[in-house]
Amino acid sequence: MLCGRLGCWLLDIGETGHGLHLSTSSGPIRARHLISCAGLQADRVARLGGRRAAGGMATFRGDFFRLAPSARHLVRNLIYPVPDPSMPFLGVHMTRTTHGQIECGPNAVPTFKREGYGRWDFNLRDTAEAFGYPGTWRLMRRHLAFGIDEYRRVIWKRAFLRRARRLIPALQVDDLIPARAGVRAIAMDRGGTILDDFRILTRGRVIHVLNAPSPAATACLAIGEQVAKRAAEAGFLKLQAAG
Repeated sequence: MLCGRLGCWLLDIGETGHGLHLSTSSGPIRARHLISCAGLQADRVARLGGRRAAGGMATFRGDFFRLAPSARHLVRNLIYPVPDPSMPFLGVHMTRTTHGQIECGPNAVPTFKREGYGRWDFNLRDTAEAFGYPGTWRLMRRHLAFGIDEYRRVIWKRAFLRRARRLIPALQVDDLIPARAGVRAIAMDRGGTILDDFRILTRGRVIHVLNAPSPAATACLAIGEQVAKRAAEAGFLKLQAAG
């Protein structure tokens, strides 16, 4: 729960008659208003501000490969599979980066730490909180076969290759080079149903962006406009018409 100051932790959010009092690991911060976009920690920051985030939160790590230079000619555009609406994730796809790389992935496996970018990362509080929520177990039980298949692709590179070959049949195992990993926060209800839509809540002087699933990156400007609109409605700021 990092605040706007680098390297300090947000510990509490209190509201006074004139604004907000933020307790942090590097001292207090006073503010008139707060817009919280805390990502993997969004539900915890909301609870600090007295907002009970509906539902629970689970995190999933996605591992990527990049294509070897000798195989990059196989991908000239973005290549995506047809989505299966019954599945919680899109699956392996091919993405061209701004640096000319080709990324292949990701898979999706539960993490045991909210910032669990490493395969063996573990945090007791994060694990207990995720698996103590009934929706997590219902989600995993509903997609058990899918989850086992995802773990196979983490352990065996050739299993990942078989999935990638559905898009690019000419790929060989040596064409896949291990690359970065990402962590995705999944908001769900107690029944294990994933909340697919954006969730932005206002409470007093605070706006919380609680759920920003894919395509949050490509929709970031639209999300920003929505947050700005809510801030104006709550009296945080005055919007000026574009010239």
